[in-house]
Amino acid sequence: MDRRDFIKYASAGITAGALGKLNAAASTKLALVSRPNVLFILTDQWAPNALGYAGDPNVRTPNLDALAAESINFQNAVSVCPVCTPARASLMTGRYPTSTGMFLNDLHLPLDEECLAETFRAEGYDTAYIGKWHLDGHGRWVHIPEERRQGFRFWNTAECDHRYQKSHYYSHESEEMRFWQGYDAYDQTRAAQSYLEDRSRGVGDEPFFLMMSYGGPHFPHETAPKDLQAHYPPAKLKLRPNVTDNMKKRARKELRGYYAHCEAIDMCVGRLLETLEQHGLSENTIVVFTSDHGEMMGSHGVLPKQKQVPWNESAGVPFLIKGPGIKGSRVVDQPINTPDIFPTMVGLAGLTAPSSVEGEDLSPVMQGAAPDSDRDALYMAVSSWTIARDFRFDYRAIRTQRYTYVRRLDGPWLLYDNIEDPYQMKNLVDDPASEPLLAEMEVRLQAQLKSADDDFRSGAEYIAEFGYDVEPGRSVKYSADGNPPQAPNGRVPHRAAGG
Repeated sequence: MDRRDFIKYASAGITAGALGKLNAAASTKLALVSRPNVLFILTDQWAPNALGYAGDPNVRTPNLDALAAESINFQNAVSVCPVCTPARASLMTGRYPTSTGMFLNDLHLPLDEECLAETFRAEGYDTAYIGKWHLDGHGRWVHIPEERRQGFRFWNTAECDHRYQKSHYYSHESEEMRFWQGYDAYDQTRAAQSYLEDRSRGVGDEPFFLMMSYGGPHFPHETAPKDLQAHYPPAKLKLRPNVTDNMKKRARKELRGYYAHCEAIDMCVGRLLETLEQHGLSENTIVVFTSDHGEMMGSHGVLPKQKQVPWNESAGVPFLIKGPGIKGSRVVDQPINTPDIFPTMVGLAGLTAPSSVEGEDLSPVMQGAAPDSDRDALYMAVSSWTIARDFRFDYRAIRTQRYTYVRRLDGPWLLYDNIEDPYQMKNLVDDPASEPLLAEMEVRLQAQLKSADDDFRSGAEYIAEFGYDVEPGRSVKYSADGNPPQAPNGRVPHRAAGG
């Protein structure tokens, strides 16, 4: 408080004690204003390779390509458990699926877990969530009350709905089911833009943490905007070299809509970034773009629309970040894992993560410190229920700067040199020349398991430990909330499998 303010308040008869309180309030407000905003853009099932900046020759992602040119691009980012609910739970808690028990779809994230938005909200942030949640576990169609929102205040959200044309959501405390108009990502983006515009007009003095959670490019792919699907005639699509012959026809069919979803969301990202710029928010806002997991799309003979398996297309995710305090635009080879996101975001905001967090704060790397070339990222399938039975294995894996190593319960399964073999087509596990490397990777994997307090048992043992009721060959049973509601056109939507 300067001298002019002191004279003004003193002349009005305000006491010294009151002046002290005003001064403290002003300091608190100044501290809040100096903290960065956060726009966290989360997508569902976006493979790390399915972007223009990542080298995909088909997809049109000009806005994300431009964002990548201004961001730190963690090109070895992985999903700790490549399927929806487990990955999202790890993002929110900074913990491993074996620690929280969140290793299957449609589980309820325990309310005693200390979550990302709770940390930001406790430090004075306005917290907002728009889009897909998939952490409530009380059924995909129910209203989620505030006490189960894990710290988010502003709320235009559904548990899970893959009907991208007029999907449902609930707004704040209203139990009335609402529907996004048209293709949901477009309408959700308009809601996020309105939120950002309100913040720029001074609706609240606190910084914001906004998570925009899109449902795409997760299947069903045929529901992507028709005008964008026309950009991807199947016969002209160039497939990845590791797509097997028996999958090529199916991959081309699915890729048409998949890429259209990607292009649509890219357009939405462009609108959000433009809104930040137009309203003077861009300089003090950290922007993150990532996904909960990837998509196989026929690579290695795994059906399109599948994840959970350990190959890059499934377990890898895009991860871009830019904003105040983040040094330059560059590509970083050091792996980043889902549990690392919570402590890293907290670190960038100058906050303190709770002691429960198991990930590592990588904000120093983003602020200019040298990356750790020896860092490993642990990821897993604790109880795999992938539709492709030939690949239904529980596993533990590490991603290093150069290698991917995967162990099943019965022993080593996969070992790849991702620099020499970027499409992971040469498994080195049985190569005698690779025995020293295999031994080194096993030691490193065991070190990661010990650090995570994971003794790598069968999925059935974890299911029994946590007492889950599991459908044969599937995830947990959907909660008993009846059939899904009728859409506005009177049709009952299908129950989409797999998240």
